[in-house]
Amino acid sequence: MKIAPDATVTELDLPEADKRAVIWELLGSPDTVDQGIYQGIYHRRAVLHVHGNGRQLGLPQNLAAWALASAWRGTALYLLAGPVAITGRTMAGELTGLDGDLVRHARVVAQTVRETLTEWRRRPPVSNEAAISELLAYATRDISAST
Repeated sequence: MKIAPDATVTELDLPEADKRAVIWELLGSPDTVDQGIYQGIYHRRAVLHVHGNGRQLGLPQNLAAWALASAWRGTALYLLAGPVAITGRTMAGELTGLDGDLVRHARVVAQTVRETLTEWRRRPPVSNEAAISELLAYATRDISAST
């Protein structure tokens, strides 16, 4: 699945061959996708594929992917930028489809991020730290409720 910076979630139909190449093209980063270092860091059954230079290039923050990854990890992580693809993985490290419970996590967290951003337009958070804490609390609640 793909989570865009605007918190929209789309399913990915990856071919059996060249999955990584398709993901790299999808993220707009055929030469620089960080993937291997994220295996198991956020969730043992998921791989996050992140544009390797997204933050340096000024790509928009991806709060939905950040909230999801942070909730899976149990702590606020550094912000992610640009589109993020999430796949499942086998014990051998092969990419697979994402398990149903993890798909539900991504969808519900993205929906909550969209709703929270809409609310923040009417009632902005008092600080960046408060915003981060609020989003992480919502994402953690969403994951606990959808498991």
